[in-house]
Amino acid sequence: MSSLYDTMEPNVIDDDMLRNAVEEQGPKEEAGRIAKLEGIDFKHVSSLRLDFKNILKIDNLWQFHSLTKLQLDNNIIEKISGLDTLVHLVWLDLSFNNIEVIEGLKALTKLEDLSLYNNRISVVENMDTLSNLQVLSLGNNNLTSLENLIYLRKFKQLRTLSLAGNPLSEDDQYKLFIAAHLPNLAYLDFRLLNENIREMATMKYQYSIDDITHNENQEKRKQEEEEQKQRELDLHKAAYVENLNGPFLFESMYADDADGTKLSGLPGVAELMDSYRSKCIEICQNIFEYGMKQHEKREAEAFEFNECMQEAIRENQEQGAKKIQELTEKNSEILNELSQSGNQDFLDLKISQYIDDINKLLDSLMTLELQLVDQTEEIIKEYERNVSDMVSAFLETVQGLMAQVRDLENHHHEKLLEISINLLEKVLKGEMDDEITDDIRMIFVDKDTVINAVSASHDIHLLKIDNREDELVTKMNTWANNLIQKVQKDEIQRNRNRILEITTYIDHLRDELDNLELHEQM
Repeated sequence: MSSLYDTMEPNVIDDDMLRNAVEEQGPKEEAGRIAKLEGIDFKHVSSLRLDFKNILKIDNLWQFHSLTKLQLDNNIIEKISGLDTLVHLVWLDLSFNNIEVIEGLKALTKLEDLSLYNNRISVVENMDTLSNLQVLSLGNNNLTSLENLIYLRKFKQLRTLSLAGNPLSEDDQYKLFIAAHLPNLAYLDFRLLNENIREMATMKYQYSIDDITHNENQEKRKQEEEEQKQRELDLHKAAYVENLNGPFLFESMYADDADGTKLSGLPGVAELMDSYRSKCIEICQNIFEYGMKQHEKREAEAFEFNECMQEAIRENQEQGAKKIQELTEKNSEILNELSQSGNQDFLDLKISQYIDDINKLLDSLMTLELQLVDQTEEIIKEYERNVSDMVSAFLETVQGLMAQVRDLENHHHEKLLEISINLLEKVLKGEMDDEITDDIRMIFVDKDTVINAVSASHDIHLLKIDNREDELVTKMNTWANNLIQKVQKDEIQRNRNRILEITTYIDHLRDELDNLELHEQM
């Protein structure tokens, strides 16, 4: 920035500055006067200019929910911040400021045009979320590394790039490097990258590009695998059986069990542990597979319920629309006669008939809605019964399988205690000096210490099993309760909306008739 701005007092983005900026950029003359009298609602503003304001810090823009274009050029801004709420921003100008680091843009996922021209930026970074970026201006900064520009390959829609005025633009290979490494780019420094340049660039950097492409493909596959794993985990969580398709529960028992881990190294315990582990995993796998099947059943039940509800609503609305159409056809002639006839007795008779028809239509529509309420109530009750039955069956089966895991733990505990007591005698006689570690020796000092260690391990294992079961049961019951509450709440809201829709339409018909009567009287 020039020394003129550096010597001026920094300004703060406050309500007065924002209001003045919006008024200056808003409608003029009479429209502007009316807008000023009625007040300015920042949330409806789509474009905002705050250039040449000597602003040091971006702040107080959270009210501009609909902003798509923001101009903050020619200020003294040092840090990009305060933009997280401007999620609809498409165009952003931060040129001619004192910015050193690209940051604070994560939330601007819709951004297409970004200007950071004439700042103090030395690294292109922190723009990963700007997947829609098409135009990027970084000219007149402190960029020195051509390799750093490879970062821009991830922006597949980037077509226009400006870098002139950076130290790297003085490199003899500048244009060829960019043409080779950014194949989707159309314009560099406002000039078209023609085919001759691209061919030369491809030949010069072929091996480099091949390596980069190979690494990118590997990274892409890795990301796709991770995303697939996450989708699977999300599905398992939706079925409330996540991490039950493997050794997770068994391994979690020993994660916080120091004594149990030590005891697992005792002579004769390894075979016992292997048997326990395999049987525990088998039962957990049964829980997992059963849970996934039950989830599919719940999804199918929900689909069928929604279909029944929509069909009932659709048929009811068709009947209502038919009655409205009947009234429209019946009274179109009446309305025409009312507008042309001068016989007051005839007019009064026709108006009375039309009022009666409107009232009958109201009664018919309200009767249809009451019938629909009764119908949906039965559908919801049936769905609630089915959900309750599915949940009960699911929990009963799962709790039975969890009981089998406890039986395994109890059996393991008894065998481990038996082995430990027998081993204690040998330890006390000095027969095991070469076969046990110092950690185990600290446990085998007397019978009480051994029993306490084995029992503590057993308690930890049972707690892990109980907690996993409680978690599953709680989540399932919570899901069922929330589901039914939502279904009932949605139906209440639908009914209210329908009643309002009916009464609004009837009021419209009555207003239409009143206006016609008033016209006839005039």
